Order: sequence, then C-alpha cells, then structure tokens
Amino acid sequence: MFKSLVNFFMTVVPYKKDTSAKKDQVAKMFDNISGNYDFLNHFLSLGIDIIWRRKAIKQLVEITPKQILDVATGTGDFAIEALKLNPDKVVGVDISEGMLEVGRTKMKDRKLDDKIELLYGDSENLPFEENKFDAVIVAFGVRNFENLENGLAEILRVVRPGGKVVVLEFSKPRKFPFKQLYNFYFKFVLPKIGRWVSKDSSAYTYLPESVQAFPDGEGFVKILNHLGYKNTSCKPLTFGISSLYTGTK
Repeated sequence: MFKSLVNFFMTVVPYKKDTSAKKDQVAKMFDNISGNYDFLNHFLSLGIDIIWRRKAIKQLVEITPKQILDVATGTGDFAIEALKLNPDKVVGVDISEGMLEVGRTKMKDRKLDDKIELLYGDSENLPFEENKFDAVIVAFGVRNFENLENGLAEILRVVRPGGKVVVLEFSKPRKFPFKQLYNFYFKFVLPKIGRWVSKDSSAYTYLPESVQAFPDGEGFVKILNHLGYKNTSCKPLTFGISSLYTGTK
C-alpha cells in the first residue's frame, strides 16, 4: 500500500512543464524564494512553525546529542533551535545554494558559525560515514525528497545505533471544521500571498499539492518501520496541521 502512496507522492513537482528531475526543480524553487523564505515561513504559519520546532527539539533532550545533522536545513532555523540541546556541532545540509547562502549569512550575523556548519548536500547521498551522528532532524523537508525511501534510508545510515531521528512535516487535518478551514487556506489563501511576496508562481502552489500527496500519519510511520527504524511514533500538532515523527536506530 505504501509503495503506491510513495510513487504518487514522487510525481508531484513544482514546475509541471519542466522535464528535469524533482530534485533539480525543488532546488531551483528554493533558490528562487530564498530571499523571502524566512518571512513567508513565519508569516504564513502565523508563527506556529516556531512552536513546532521547539516541540520537536524537546524530543532529543533525553539522549543529549553532541553531533546533530539537520537534513534539508534551508536557512538553518531548525539547526539554531537545536543549539538548545548544547551539542558540540550541528551540521546542516541542503540542495539549494540560495537557501544556504541566506543561512550562512544568518549564522555569521548571530555569531553561530562556530557551532553550526551549513553544507551543500543531497539527502539521498549524504556525504558522511555511517553512524556519525547522535541525532538527525528534518523540518518540512522529507516532503521534497525525490525518492522518499532512499532519503530516509540515508538518514538511518548516518545516525548511530541508539541515536534518534526527529521529522517535522505538514500533514492533513481529518476533523471538522479544521479540515475545511485548512484546505481553504492552503488552496486559496496561501498560494496567492506566497506568489505575491516571493514572485514565484509555482512555489506556493506546489506546497499544498505536495502536502496533499504526502503519505502522512500512519502511512509515513509504516515507511519508517519498513526501512528498519525502531520505536517509531507520530504525534499530530495543532489539530493535525503538522505531525511530529520520531524513530531510533
């Protein structure tokens, strides 16, 4: 069942007339919106995304991770939040050089570049040895993987035995009236505001489409289990607008 869900999810791309791979299109999209990404992220979520990141990081307190990898780091907000765990190092990887450039400037301005290193990196071919990290975190990034299973398998490869993976991702509310309100906002309000601010006509249309296609909830947990993740769990946040997934190696 999850195979069909993953295959459907992989066909959703930002630029439908573009014949290039999803990975390349996603990198292009984030390059295009990188200058306005932080503003739009917080504005369009009404700042709730900040609360979600805090809750996600709290899932790692018990293992006191010293080496943390932030996959699909974007401009590094999740990596910055991870500093509350007092790690020795946080490494962020992303396929968008535009997002990384904004993130590196942010780290220098906040004098965090000694603790956080942002590198170009593909989630499906992470440039690290096995068992390197105590924890791996991903915020709103797995939805953009070209091959979801390959990316999740790579994450499991680089986390140490007993290490923990925390994934924060948008999901679909199931209950009235939040389902209806959410669908209206995501389909009609968010794309218009995103298009107006970012000047990219596809980026904030792709967002609701990719969320709709993503195998969230128990579907995603089944994929984690299939790949060998242990102690998996899914916790809906804010009426199911997003979900917090955890698993160990």
